[in-house]
Amino acid sequence: MAGSNSTVQVRVQEGVLWVDGEAYPLHNISHVGQRVLEVDKGAAWRRFIGRAALCIVLGAIAVAIFGNVAAVIAVAVLGLLVWQLVKVIGTPPVYGLVLNTSGIQREAVWSLDRAEIENLVYEITKAIGRPDAAPVTINIKEAVMGDQFKVYGAGAIGQAQHSGSGDIRGGGR
Repeated sequence: MAGSNSTVQVRVQEGVLWVDGEAYPLHNISHVGQRVLEVDKGAAWRRFIGRAALCIVLGAIAVAIFGNVAAVIAVAVLGLLVWQLVKVIGTPPVYGLVLNTSGIQREAVWSLDRAEIENLVYEITKAIGRPDAAPVTINIKEAVMGDQFKVYGAGAIGQAQHSGSGDIRGGGR
């Protein structure tokens, strides 16, 4: 994944959920859940096998016509395909905190650590039930920021899943 991970501070105080600079009044939150973005490894393997087969067939034809130079190029292209496969399959799942407020579903924060998001869901749900409770601050250390989800965009092999209501707008299926 491109970009870097950073720490995001999530706190609940005085009836408001703060995710860095974003404020969500607790009384406006109707649903708290999580979403998982994962690489579809089966699709990655299918794409690799198709491309590798094409590379081998075209490489064999090129070797018959051009000789050893074409063989070196075909091996280099095959190595690039293997590198791409390893890179895609090694991509870790990303977990998101999903909030429904006033009929709008928002992904408030993303993390590489599932336990961090599960803890957030628990703490926010607890705070909704008791808005006058003591303030809570949680630092999400494995927060995923920026446009790192390009690998999961249209035409990619990412898949979005979440528990709860709402639509899934991210993902490649």
